[in-house]
Amino acid sequence: MNDPIAGTGSLVLDAEALYRELLRGVRSLMGASTRLAGITSGGAWLVERLHKDLNLDGTPSVLSSALHRDDFAQRGMASSAQTQIDFDVNGADILLLDDVLYTGRTIRAVLNELYDYGRPNCVRLAVLVDRGGRELPIQADFAAARIALPDTQSLALAQDEQGRFQFRIQEA
Repeated sequence: MNDPIAGTGSLVLDAEALYRELLRGVRSLMGASTRLAGITSGGAWLVERLHKDLNLDGTPSVLSSALHRDDFAQRGMASSAQTQIDFDVNGADILLLDDVLYTGRTIRAVLNELYDYGRPNCVRLAVLVDRGGRELPIQADFAAARIALPDTQSLALAQDEQGRFQFRIQEA
C-alpha cells in the first residue's frame, strides 16, 4: 500500500488498514537493536500501539517538537506534551513514527530535539500517510500511503475510546 491514494471528490482513508500496513513496514525496518520513538501526538499513539503489537520491552518513547519549531513565535507552546525517551540515544538505531508527513518541518524540529539527548547511529522515519508538499529535504523510509491534499486541508489522526484509529480531513 505504498502507492498513492487519491480520489476525485471525497477521499476515504481507512486508518486501521493503514496501521496494519505500517506494522508490516515497521517490522521490515526493525533490526534487533532498533528503538521506536513516536512524535506527539499521532506518532505517540502509534508507538504505544506498536509497542504492544510487537511485544517490545520498556516504555514507549515520545518526542515533542514544541521547543524546536520554526513557528514557535507565532504558535507558542502548542502542546503540553514533553519528550520522554526510554533509552540511551547515543549510538542507537532509531525509527521515528508519525501519523502524517507534510512539509518536513515537524521532523526537522524533532531531529533537533533528539540530538539534544545524544548522537544516534541511525535515524529512520515511518509514517501512516505521506501527503507530499515538502519544504525541506526530508522523506519517509516507509509510508503506508501517499496522498495529495490541497494546501487548504489538513489531515489529523484521531483515536476512539477503544484505541482504534481514524483520520479526519479538516479545512485549514
